[in-house]
Amino acid sequence: MVIGLVCQDVGASLAVLLFPTTGALGMVALRLGFSAVALLAVCRPTLRGHSARAWGTVILFGVALATMNGLFYEALARVPLGATVTIEVLGPLVLSVVMSRRAVSWLWAVLAFAGVALLGQGSFGSLDLLGVVFAFSAAAAWAGYILLSARAGASFPRLDGLAIAMTIGAILALPLGIVTAGAAIFRPNILLLGAAVAVLSSTVPYALELVSLRRLPSATFSILMSLSPAIATIAGLALLGQRITAVGVVAICLVIAASIGAVRTASRNARGDTLPNPLDEIG
Repeated sequence: MVIGLVCQDVGASLAVLLFPTTGALGMVALRLGFSAVALLAVCRPTLRGHSARAWGTVILFGVALATMNGLFYEALARVPLGATVTIEVLGPLVLSVVMSRRAVSWLWAVLAFAGVALLGQGSFGSLDLLGVVFAFSAAAAWAGYILLSARAGASFPRLDGLAIAMTIGAILALPLGIVTAGAAIFRPNILLLGAAVAVLSSTVPYALELVSLRRLPSATFSILMSLSPAIATIAGLALLGQRITAVGVVAICLVIAASIGAVRTASRNARGDTLPNPLDEIG
């Protein structure tokens, strides 16, 4: 599980290093494109026999996937990795709070937003306002992605829905990526690095998460995933030279504590009345 999180943030760090050449949207096109090729090769999804409603769901799923990745990378181009991931985690966290029937869940939301408020107090230097807007928008898109992922999973067998949605997302992202990066996006070295980002950010983490879910209880899995802001901050510090203050450490700890609290509350709900836990999708 931890290896998967580390790979994810190493992939994000590599993407940041490529932004001067490809731009954020160019990296989105490369990541989604190579991820789609890998999923299509492995899953070989069946396109026949699905209702119009199922196709509508998977198309929206693909749009949400492309939007979420585009907003995340646009935020990364302006805001440090640790701060971006910390803000983005609010998407599944708030969704978990809204779906819970316990009043204590709102305490976790308040705690999380208090942590995010601290991020703007010089924790990572002066945060770019547009980058923060992109990060919050990515959080909202992530919540939509989770809901549509569940619906697509119910309409398509195995990973067919994800493979089709990833392909739709790649088709949407490719024209924007080409406009942003120009001919550079087709250079062999850029294609190779783009494939590496896709493998590190999507393929390896997803495979390791599937293995982990077979061995770990859902609540334990979600709690480990809640550590992603801390791991992202360490990756930004080690690989990108992005600094953080003591206030920033406190802010991230507040968000992690809120995430863990929301996971435990959602788990108790699930035992009582089978409510789903959106934080299971935090990866």
